[in-house]
Amino acid sequence: MTEFEFLFALFALVMGLSLVELLSGLGRALEYKLGDSERAAQFTFGWLTPLLAVFVILDLLSFWIFAWPIRELVNASPLSVLGVMVLSGAYFLAARLVFPSDPEDFRDLDTHYFRVHRVVFAMLILMVVIQWIFVLATPELRPLAGSPVAIGLTGILLALMAAAIWSKRKAASIVILALLILRYLATYAL
Repeated sequence: MTEFEFLFALFALVMGLSLVELLSGLGRALEYKLGDSERAAQFTFGWLTPLLAVFVILDLLSFWIFAWPIRELVNASPLSVLGVMVLSGAYFLAARLVFPSDPEDFRDLDTHYFRVHRVVFAMLILMVVIQWIFVLATPELRPLAGSPVAIGLTGILLALMAAAIWSKRKAASIVILALLILRYLATYAL
């Protein structure tokens, strides 16, 4: 087993659980909506929480993809294990907040979105900052940081996430989330 495989096992486990948490949250909300109670009939998904879930999945996948090019640079140390746990743990917590534990406590998932979106986006911004610190601190990766494309795409990502934090209007938040998702889809297509 390589040092990368040793660390990636922990990373993959927690990141995989993050995906499961998002999908489980969606499943709970769908199950509640499809129930036959009068409250379930009045329950609405809205756009914000599902769009946030899609964005968090895409952002999580980007970190998973980032692990591949750095595989030769990773060494197993207590600091590396701690770093992997902090990064993957933050993703799990962000994923955990996207959907409410008890959808029956809400008439509209958009209400839940406005309760949690700032914390979720703040954690995701922190992950981007940590990733860039790692890239800048690793001589073999520093050329990636100087790429105008990398700088531009990261700037767009951070600007949109900051806008999402401060947006208080539903329509503006939907547009920002859609742009964040499109930014990742465009990045994956490159």
